Amino acid sequence: MKDTELGIGSRVKHPQFGKGVVVQLRSDAYEITFIETGTRQIMREYEGLEIIEAVETPDDFLTYEKIEKSMIRVLRRFSDIHETVPMGAKWTNGRLVMYPGDNSLKEKEIPIDAFFHKIVMIRDRVRVLEQKLNASKLTDEEKVEMQQYITRIYGSLTTFNVMFKNKEDYFVGDKAV
Repeated sequence: MKDTELGIGSRVKHPQFGKGVVVQLRSDAYEITFIETGTRQIMREYEGLEIIEAVETPDDFLTYEKIEKSMIRVLRRFSDIHETVPMGAKWTNGRLVMYPGDNSLKEKEIPIDAFFHKIVMIRDRVRVLEQKLNASKLTDEEKVEMQQYITRIYGSLTTFNVMFKNKEDYFVGDKAV
């Protein structure tokens, strides 16, 4: 089964679920609708699947995953929708206290998750700015110059990476090559 690539419309027989038809392709599994048991995901490497009739998938066929990735890219580029970015657990229920240099003034205390939210909003808005810049009608030279400023903004914000739970959410500035 590992060497066979099934396309949508392929007919198969599963030892437990019976006869079915492939209705969706995923990178690691087939979605198969079985006559008696409904739709199930069957891993591609599963050896017990008997092929009744294989249908070839066209090379330009879009999978659910490709469509999903494209939609995410479009939404990030053209909307103000924000993804949920998890804060590191060590900061949960924490508080940020800022003490002014002037002792006659009162300190400012805020929940750290409110501060974290503001940092994530800055990151999201800088990303949108970057995407709008890349889609603009500026010359390539002007785009490169503006992109350098955005890269420096990310670099300035790397201090706050300690707050993020996942490294893929980190700010990344200039990297020495």
